[in-house]
Amino acid sequence: MTKKSSVHFGNRERRMSKDSLSDLMEGNKARSSSRSSGAKSPTRSNGATRRSDKQDRPGYDRADTSASGWATENEDDENKPKELSDFEKKKEAFITRAIWSVLMIGIFFGSMFAGHIYVIIIVTAVQIISFKEVIAISNVPSRARSLRFTKTLNWYFLGSTMYYLYGESVIYYFKHIVLIDRVLLPFATHHRFISFMLYVMGFVFFVGSLQKGHYRFQFTQFAWTHMALYLIVVQAHFIMNNIFEGMIWFFLPVMLVITNDIFAYICGITFGRTQLIKLSPKKTVEGFVGAWICTVIIGFALTNLLMRSRYFICPVNDLGANIFTGLTCEPNPVFLPRTYTLPFIPPHWTLLPTTLTVSPMQFHIFIMSTFASLIAPFGGFFASGLKRTFNIKDFGDSIPGHGGMTDRMDCQGIMGFFAFMYYQSFIAVYKASVGSVIETAINGLTAEEQMEVVRGLAKHLYNQGVVGGQVVEYLGANLRLGMMGR
Repeated sequence: MTKKSSVHFGNRERRMSKDSLSDLMEGNKARSSSRSSGAKSPTRSNGATRRSDKQDRPGYDRADTSASGWATENEDDENKPKELSDFEKKKEAFITRAIWSVLMIGIFFGSMFAGHIYVIIIVTAVQIISFKEVIAISNVPSRARSLRFTKTLNWYFLGSTMYYLYGESVIYYFKHIVLIDRVLLPFATHHRFISFMLYVMGFVFFVGSLQKGHYRFQFTQFAWTHMALYLIVVQAHFIMNNIFEGMIWFFLPVMLVITNDIFAYICGITFGRTQLIKLSPKKTVEGFVGAWICTVIIGFALTNLLMRSRYFICPVNDLGANIFTGLTCEPNPVFLPRTYTLPFIPPHWTLLPTTLTVSPMQFHIFIMSTFASLIAPFGGFFASGLKRTFNIKDFGDSIPGHGGMTDRMDCQGIMGFFAFMYYQSFIAVYKASVGSVIETAINGLTAEEQMEVVRGLAKHLYNQGVVGGQVVEYLGANLRLGMMGR
């Protein structure tokens, strides 16, 4: 058995035996010697001789296209990826978009049912990604590379702003935990001053980093960063507060915007004729109005469903709660049914009802649905104008098939902001809470007065039969010892 050796010619491969290889080398030597001795090379007249000479060479026959023979010239073309047609490109884009849509829906509902803390994590991630995308729009890489601290300052201002806003929310909603902790108490009582000093440090560092020849770029970045902080981080802060007030105040605004977006598209392609705004040429007046009507109807249905669950309507008092454990609270009166007398209906008309029993929340959801349909889309128009200014199609590619995170959240910020303001103005019930009482006692009373409050509360609870006399005696004795120790 002869041992095979390989000879490579570019992309072609030919396997030859040792004997064939030696014959070929001898033939080459013979031709070289004939040329050196003055022998003429074959001409066109004796082309047959050349062809027969080639045919005598081993492996001349190229009919064999197996792995051991010559590769055909078409194999290179077959290895090249074929260019997709327009239909295949659209199909691939649709599949990618559908997969990521299902994935985002699953993450959204999964986090919402898992608990408030997971929704907070999702909102935090969304605002960080959106901030990154918006900041990148005005960035000039060549200048950013020459200015070492440009990106560092952007992220520093983001961190200091989030520290201030998150701290405000935690202190407001969890006073009863933060204000009685020895470690957290100084941070809670001086939170705003600490936040202000953090911002001042960033401001001083920015001024110190100014370089000649880059002033315009640096001040543009400074202004752009603050605009992004307001439009993204500040609005996300109010969305976060909606979560603490009750899951329904987070879920409803989000779903109203999504519903309006879906039906604006459906109504627009079905009977849309009149262009709504030049910033978004595909938006039509018919789709705009049709989406409003559909959003109001869906809003009524969603509200009627969500009001039945305490997990959605109760403010957060346990961050470990989920859809299965639920929450307990006294429902806000806005969720309790009321009977209203219908005007302009004569009492003797027995065929028509003269009263209507409905919860006040159904009236509020009409206002929220109207805002989500008629005002919130202008957040999307604002984003469209911003993209046209910088001549970009999407804010980024964070979500395959959908563009950037900001492209999907452009209407959610202003809607969440409105939901918080509307809730605080017309729906929230203000009453004394444990956290507010503790805050007042800590900030407004001396240590002696605070101990007097404790003794008074203990005596009151004893008179009501809530605690025993031993508790009152124990507190009285230990509080006296504490006073003597001071």
